[in-house]
Amino acid sequence: MNNRRKLLIALGTIAFASPLGTFAQPQGKVWRIGYLTGRSGRPDPTFDAVAQGLTELGYVEGRNILIEYRAVGGMRERTAGIVAELVQLKVDAIVSPNLETILAAKQATRTIPIVFVINQDPVAAGIVDNMAHPGANITGVSRLTRELSGKRLDLLKEMVPGITRVGILWDANDKSQGTRGYETAARTLKLQLHPMEVRGPNPDLEGAFRSAAKERVSALIVIRDPVFLDYARQIADLAIRHRLPSICEGNEFMNAGGLMSYSTDDAESLKRTAWYVDKILKGAKPGDLPIEQPTKFELVLNMKTAKALGIKIPQTILVRADRVIE
Repeated sequence: MNNRRKLLIALGTIAFASPLGTFAQPQGKVWRIGYLTGRSGRPDPTFDAVAQGLTELGYVEGRNILIEYRAVGGMRERTAGIVAELVQLKVDAIVSPNLETILAAKQATRTIPIVFVINQDPVAAGIVDNMAHPGANITGVSRLTRELSGKRLDLLKEMVPGITRVGILWDANDKSQGTRGYETAARTLKLQLHPMEVRGPNPDLEGAFRSAAKERVSALIVIRDPVFLDYARQIADLAIRHRLPSICEGNEFMNAGGLMSYSTDDAESLKRTAWYVDKILKGAKPGDLPIEQPTKFELVLNMKTAKALGIKIPQTILVRADRVIE
């Protein structure tokens, strides 16, 4: 990341540029979008992907769009205040990839359009009452992260058949209860689950892994949480050090050294998020835009991590991989 981009993030306003393309709006109009993340101000791949999607739709820096980037930084108590700031700025739309920030935005405004890309079922999470007709001022994309919990446990046991006790690394401050989806699948597979509970924004990861070792945990699930994304490298290193084969809920962990991930195709989901913003800025009502669910899923493997753990990845998994990191 260059110095200019770092400065823009620090100021809280990110803009991005591309050729004008096919975008057509009244001359001189500059849209202002609030982007709210649960992460810190470090590089944010989700934001970058949404921003890239908007540039591909013809939004040009300083000509027709500005992004007000706001980061909770794992300090969830700041969420309401940051949302209020965006509402006071009268942004044209609020975009967020986090359940808690979306719920805070929903409570703060009934008029500013809200676009989400979240891990949860938005109906079960209380964001909307209906997927086809979300109503009010909210719409977006559900990644189905929680619905894939059983599949991840299946893959983990197929990768390492001898595992019996699986740790789940999760942030106890996260109200989305991401561990629930694994309980039924664990009983079916005759696996015991061990909650590896930490608390952001400065999680005691070392302590969580030491506790897991005492409990004879033999494999690891990493919940997709904004706090953990900032500690992806440390989590991967600790998993290798403790000889724990891992599966992650998001492919963001893979380049940091995660062993395996199974998730929706994030590139497609984030591109659709930009599409929603574009439609709303062109006059569509968010409540009339059906919430989308992904149809493409991605299995990613890290061969370097497998070698470090002394694991030979079964051919049955290799042939199904969508991406392999050598």
